[in-house]
Amino acid sequence: MNRKVLFITGATDGIGRITATDLAKQHRGSTILIHGRNNEKLEKSTIEIKKESGNPNIEPWLADFSSLIEVRTMANGILAKHPSINILINNAGAGFSAPRYGQDGIEMRLAVNYLAPMLLTRLLLPALKKNPDSRIINVASAGQSVIHFDDIMLENKFDGVTAYTQSKLALIMFTMDLAEELRPDHISVNCLHPGTYLDTGMVREAGISPQGSAQSGADAIVYLATSPDLKNVTGKYFNVQKESRAHAQAYDADARKKLRILASKLTGI
Repeated sequence: MNRKVLFITGATDGIGRITATDLAKQHRGSTILIHGRNNEKLEKSTIEIKKESGNPNIEPWLADFSSLIEVRTMANGILAKHPSINILINNAGAGFSAPRYGQDGIEMRLAVNYLAPMLLTRLLLPALKKNPDSRIINVASAGQSVIHFDDIMLENKFDGVTAYTQSKLALIMFTMDLAEELRPDHISVNCLHPGTYLDTGMVREAGISPQGSAQSGADAIVYLATSPDLKNVTGKYFNVQKESRAHAQAYDADARKKLRILASKLTGI
């Protein structure tokens, strides 16, 4: 892992913050790119991760994932500085209690949990393809529900939990599609449920009592990102560190095609 580039989104809090610190600590010769949407928290996290890990190669990248323009701007900046990326961890997310709409007027959970990581990943693929053993990890959830293609923003009957669970299933469906697409490039693409109601700000903000440690979720992400046991594993959904089965719609080729078409219209990619 020496002299490689790893990028973790949503890395200023919760499991993303721990994941970034653990990877920086384990791989001090690597450059760790961390993303956040709050500049003050991002700068503070950069300083703290450098100190805690002993790795000076921590770079902050700022973007609000509810704005696809900001996602594009960040991706272009990263590509200009890092033409080669080894690991991309799409961890940033919006929970049940997040505001209903983001900067673009798109339902917040759909924008942050699916459209932004999908767009970011697509834009960074040229850098990931420079390394035949690159890995893409999408942090999903065991909370998954069927996607309402006729009303994906739930305008008729909005519910934050449903919006969250369908956005996470969308991310899983993207994982399955991208894994098939990148198989000839020997790039692995997997997703995981990091744990149920872990002790994170997102869980506490939703008024839910934590049932597990944030560290356990970070351990699962690090496992998918770096374990040699998963070198040739792709297109899989993991429940923490165990391969599992996602919602049936994730394996429906027609549903995944509908989602691709819809996402193309919303992102212009």
